[in-house]
Amino acid sequence: MIDAWNFALEPASGGMNPGSVTLLDGTTFCISNTVGDIDSGGSHGLFVADTRFLAIWRLRVNGAVPAPLSVIESDPAGGSFVTRLRPTPIVPNPALLVTRDRYVGEGMSELLTLRNLARDSIDLRLSIDVGADFAHLFEVKEDRLSPRGFHSVEVVRQEMVFDFRDGHRRRRLSVSVPPEAEAGPGQMTFVVQLGPNGSWSVPFEFTIRVDDVELAPRHVEGRPGPSASAAGYRVWHAAMPRFASGDESFTRALSRSVADVGSLRISDEELDRDAIIAAGAPWYMAMFGRDSLITSQMCLLLDPSMASGTLRALASHQGQRVDTTTEEQPGRILHELRFRIDGGTEGPSRSAYYGSIDSTPLFVCLLGEAARFGLGEEELLALLPAADLALGWVSEYGDRDGDQFVEYERLSSQGLVNQGWKDSTDSIAFADGTLAHTPIALCEVQGYTYAAWRAREDIAVHLGDQETADRCNEKATQLKQAFNERFFVAESGCFALALDGAKRQVDAVASNIGHLLWTGVVDDEHASRVAEHLISPELFSGWGVRTLSSKMAAYNPMSYHNGSVWPHDTAICVAGLTRYGFYDEAATIGLGLIAAAETFGGRLPELFCGFSHEEFAAPVAYPAACSPQAWAAASLISLVRSFIGLDPDVPDATVRLQPAVPDLLDKLTIRGLMLAGNRVDVDASGAHARLEGLAPGLRIEHVQRERSR
Repeated sequence: MIDAWNFALEPASGGMNPGSVTLLDGTTFCISNTVGDIDSGGSHGLFVADTRFLAIWRLRVNGAVPAPLSVIESDPAGGSFVTRLRPTPIVPNPALLVTRDRYVGEGMSELLTLRNLARDSIDLRLSIDVGADFAHLFEVKEDRLSPRGFHSVEVVRQEMVFDFRDGHRRRRLSVSVPPEAEAGPGQMTFVVQLGPNGSWSVPFEFTIRVDDVELAPRHVEGRPGPSASAAGYRVWHAAMPRFASGDESFTRALSRSVADVGSLRISDEELDRDAIIAAGAPWYMAMFGRDSLITSQMCLLLDPSMASGTLRALASHQGQRVDTTTEEQPGRILHELRFRIDGGTEGPSRSAYYGSIDSTPLFVCLLGEAARFGLGEEELLALLPAADLALGWVSEYGDRDGDQFVEYERLSSQGLVNQGWKDSTDSIAFADGTLAHTPIALCEVQGYTYAAWRAREDIAVHLGDQETADRCNEKATQLKQAFNERFFVAESGCFALALDGAKRQVDAVASNIGHLLWTGVVDDEHASRVAEHLISPELFSGWGVRTLSSKMAAYNPMSYHNGSVWPHDTAICVAGLTRYGFYDEAATIGLGLIAAAETFGGRLPELFCGFSHEEFAAPVAYPAACSPQAWAAASLISLVRSFIGLDPDVPDATVRLQPAVPDLLDKLTIRGLMLAGNRVDVDASGAHARLEGLAPGLRIEHVQRERSR
């Protein structure tokens, strides 16, 4: 059996084609260039069910590629590619407008329109190249195409049909052939004469068959159709809270973040009745444990139901047995769920991989936070067995040597070498650049585990289960004490990135320390040193917190995890700083990230390079970054919560407000925040905040913050 996750061991080598445009509808997405062409090679294509169906869709007008004018994206699923006939020395200002209106959703639909804006007639010859390769998404992403199976293509009546078979895996792409076309396998041609101010249009429909199921296209003739996904997006977006700031660029970026989170919601009845959040477009339009959990927690201000949907979906795939190939273990929460690359001879069409060391404690953390935001008791009780199984995994399988720390070592040579969020092969190294050897206990994973025990303790207190509360309190207290003793490096005044297989401190200074503040595992006596490191020029680039200090031997600002800036990582650092009262430091770092968002047009990518703002006047893009990406989009929403200081505890009938809004933002407002079944409004400025519309029985606790330290 060949599984998708076998190919996902490192960042994409090929990356995205320059100038790529991505349209997406649920798990269907199309990547093309700015004229609408899907070119052979690279990452272009129409992808459904983790398969690239359409690999070539290339238009030529009189033998030339049209010249791009604009791409107008009407919503995440559709847009218009506006081009014109390419200028020549003979016709320097051509008057032929070419538009391609395209929508994706369980297939694709496109309307090609030519308009002659001149007073003279024009004769045109159009050719369209068509191709399908049925490559798996990760084969495309990693540029590791390996032909397999049986392929055929034929023109049958008014359709060009591409067929593929490989074991039990069967795929078919049918492309409609307009009556005006001359068609053969892989190509269509048209001869068109346009009179003065004349126009001509022709639609193309792309129909997908996955195994024995023919998908119903959601759109026709390049226009939005009755798409459940698109309609669901519009309904969801209309119901979401509205965020605003005294800084207009931040308001625009927040609006874009909300839209991006909405576009990454995927509906899959096999996973959950509600939409869940995918990790990011284009490569990660699937359920991921860590990404979905952290994004859902960051988005509790936006949509608390996202948390419950994510928890239910992950609980339904929680590990039940020991399988060294997939690294499944009882109680473990998966890393990712994908369609299999080949059809195999038997078994399910999807493949779950469990090689994540942090998804399992993060599951319990999210359940605790969702409960604080008002998760219904019936749903809480339904999810509680999964949380207890997760904590059972932490104790039995996570802490493999009984030293209280959760560590990882892959069980399969095909699995991920590093199993924290920095999962590239070179991401865990000592200060001198020497790679750490497994089993590895990451510092932030101990923080997540501490927070998980505290979350379960709070739930037990709410349910009146004092025995469980006492047991969890003891676990958390012992872990915090052991962690501060074993991980703190006195020489650097910082926490070690990890303990290696010999229990040596991996002494690199990295952004992971911000996650420790976020979870509350840091003793107060060490917190100020951690804050100093985070705001230092070695970690803070001016745009965000680098994943690795510039003083470390492995530092590379253009790397994936060794010096780049990840927005979600930076937002977690801000949340941690505010938790410990370092408001000025949090404001400086948060405002840097907001400034970075503005330079990216309001949409933060998955990551960007770690060059300082003194080296370049704008953040330098990382070429293979996903955009939109779930936890990058959620990062700005997380900043709002950090600056407003909103900390609800619905089971305790309390909502705490501890605002410290940076002066440059002037104010922050939320309209229609869902909290304990009521829509509430929040206004915050400086160290003051007001909340209106709270459900009866809940009380507001205002805590004044010092504006500086």
